[in-house]
Amino acid sequence: MNIEHFIAKRMAFSEQKSFTKVIIRIAIVAIAISLSVMILTTAIISGFKKEITDKIFGFWGHIHITDSNVNRQFDAMPIKSDVSFYDDIRDIKNIEYEEEATIFGFPLNDKVIPKKTLGGVKSLNPYIQVPGLLSTRENFHGVLLKGVEQNYGQDDFAEFIKEGRMIQFNPDSSSSDILISKNIADKLQIKVKDKVVLSFIRDQRQIKKRFEVCGIYNSGLEEYDKRFGIVDIVKLKEILQWQPNEIQGMEVVLDHVEDMDIISEYIYYEVLPQEFYSESIKSKFPSIFEWLKLQDINETIILQLMILVAIINMITVLLILILERTQMIGILKSLGMDNWRIRKIFIWNAAYIIISGLIIGNILGIGIAALQKKFSFIKLDEANYYLDTAPINIDVITILIINVATILVTLVFLILPTLLVTRITPVKALRFE
Repeated sequence: MNIEHFIAKRMAFSEQKSFTKVIIRIAIVAIAISLSVMILTTAIISGFKKEITDKIFGFWGHIHITDSNVNRQFDAMPIKSDVSFYDDIRDIKNIEYEEEATIFGFPLNDKVIPKKTLGGVKSLNPYIQVPGLLSTRENFHGVLLKGVEQNYGQDDFAEFIKEGRMIQFNPDSSSSDILISKNIADKLQIKVKDKVVLSFIRDQRQIKKRFEVCGIYNSGLEEYDKRFGIVDIVKLKEILQWQPNEIQGMEVVLDHVEDMDIISEYIYYEVLPQEFYSESIKSKFPSIFEWLKLQDINETIILQLMILVAIINMITVLLILILERTQMIGILKSLGMDNWRIRKIFIWNAAYIIISGLIIGNILGIGIAALQKKFSFIKLDEANYYLDTAPINIDVITILIINVATILVTLVFLILPTLLVTRITPVKALRFE
């Protein structure tokens, strides 16, 4: 029988009422709250990153291919849509590459490790982007029209549509449908099936075209919602007087977002001719991705603070336990038990307290996260956070890591307070009251 474990178990589950029992319960509650906060923090921040990146990639794809001389002021410059290298891009699967070897974040000189991307290219979608003026009888608003084909957004963008439907594409002619954002619809007081007029400038002449609002979308990304409309790409080709095989660019959609930078570089250096340019969405729209990186810092700070709270609480409880059990320590020492075995009794006792707190904390944290995911009762300001409710992404592996890290870090720090046991002598302890 493990005598240290046996004594610690009797101490932890004793029914005797005492001041220490109250302190232990407070410690369990503190650990439970700390863990539940850590679980909710990781679930919400992970949810933020997933939801927002899904929105961005659902709107833009992962990589853009354009003419290398394209003006970043949204000037439309045509490229061919029927050149052979597009097939080479579609055929990209797993790419082998080398990465600099590191240890704890520090690079090893001249050491590289071979790696392979998680997937390849999922689809390739042509687009045209043209500025225009959207007007009704009472109001007008500047917009950027994005011309797309039928397969655009079947999986991702369709989720943004709040009213109406996606554009109805015609195989033999262009569609006059337009999909506008809720932001623009509210400003111009437009509803589904309303007729609107779009004005364009071509060759220094104004051209007007009539469209019908087929649907209203809301991506939550105000930066895009306040200016973008979606139309049939064939309609924009007619307005610009482009050939059927001419487009402004290609959106590359990948199997895994983690491969974005590697595949973007591979396409640019290994596949594209010199007159073409490849750019990842992360480098094209860096502001939102920088904002997401800041959330990682917030997550780290909160996790560190919660673990610190748990450590301070457990150190306090352990010191109180040792002082209350001073006579027991003296008796055990007089019976021949050494300091380390006595210290193990209190470490075991602390472990029982921590595990009890973790069980309650897991139930509380996962429970609140599950309720938020189902009922969305925590609301957000969509203008500031890009989402109207706090998103939740429950990752089992992350929760396990948090639990294990909390136990290990807390127990390691609890070894130091148990050194107090070595300073207690049997004679003084037996006289202690």
